[in-house]
Amino acid sequence: MKIALIGVTGMVGNVMLKVLHERELPISELIPVASDKSLGKFIKYKNKEIKIVSLEESIRLKPNIALFSAGASISKEWAPKFKNIGTTVIDNSSAWRMNKKIKLIIPEINGNILSSKDKIIANPNCSTIQMLVALNPIHKLFKINRIVVSTYQSITGTGVKAVKQLENEFNNLDGEMAYPYQIHKNAIPHCDDFIENGYTKEEMKLVNETHKILNDYSIRISSTAVRIPVVGGHSESINISLENKTTVFEIKKVLKNSPGIVVQDDVSKNLYPMPLNSEGSDNVYVGRIRRDLFEENTFNLWVVSDNLRKGAATNTIQIAEYLINNFLI
Repeated sequence: MKIALIGVTGMVGNVMLKVLHERELPISELIPVASDKSLGKFIKYKNKEIKIVSLEESIRLKPNIALFSAGASISKEWAPKFKNIGTTVIDNSSAWRMNKKIKLIIPEINGNILSSKDKIIANPNCSTIQMLVALNPIHKLFKINRIVVSTYQSITGTGVKAVKQLENEFNNLDGEMAYPYQIHKNAIPHCDDFIENGYTKEEMKLVNETHKILNDYSIRISSTAVRIPVVGGHSESINISLENKTTVFEIKKVLKNSPGIVVQDDVSKNLYPMPLNSEGSDNVYVGRIRRDLFEENTFNLWVVSDNLRKGAATNTIQIAEYLINNFLI
């Protein structure tokens, strides 16, 4: 099994290397790919030094799977070229997510719709992934009619430049700005670009991707995305209205019995999810589960996950695992 990793030197690419190692995919050859400035350099994988190659060279090597984490423009140009030589592309950018011909996959939710004919597969946005891992088990049993979600997103979702900005501001140094404002000691209600309806692209991803992944366009969704000076992971305050009556006890029960979810909910012991504790984990953590005080059959949840792992690298690799385990490659 030859696997190419496009964008290997980036923040998500580095995490993909760790996850590939940890999950022990059956890799006969790893093909690390990066931009021209990294060509000829080496990455370390399983105590081996492997030379970074160009996109052109990686196509010549004909990988079985290409994991893309190099931005939408690269994916739009190169994913079809890999597809044309029979490689299955799993793309972590926004390039293909809302394309009607491309499947948008969270393996625990809709991996079963994949087939051997799918040669470009889209990985959802990090905020969408953690929200739907938590909400899908509830939706299947009790039917969610409405979601109101506010995100508190880690700067790592923006990339290395944002991490450097926070470090510079913390140390009172001048430097390049990833955001239009200081992020240290601040909260910026601005993730991605604003569009005509007053929402940001990030906020609309939560709406549009949720509809596509759950294949339910009747769910009403309102979203607000906020960037905060945190490194470990994204947090989300989620309010859900359900069609079928249930209780807090039943919601906790279904979440505890769902894969990839850890319920941390004991306020008597100050136990609740926090990004500080989610960093480095593939789980989605859910807590502060409580009934809405005024809306009937409506509940609040607090959901936290490491956006670089389950929100990006791990979900991408779990898609690859699903394809391999189900003989779709």
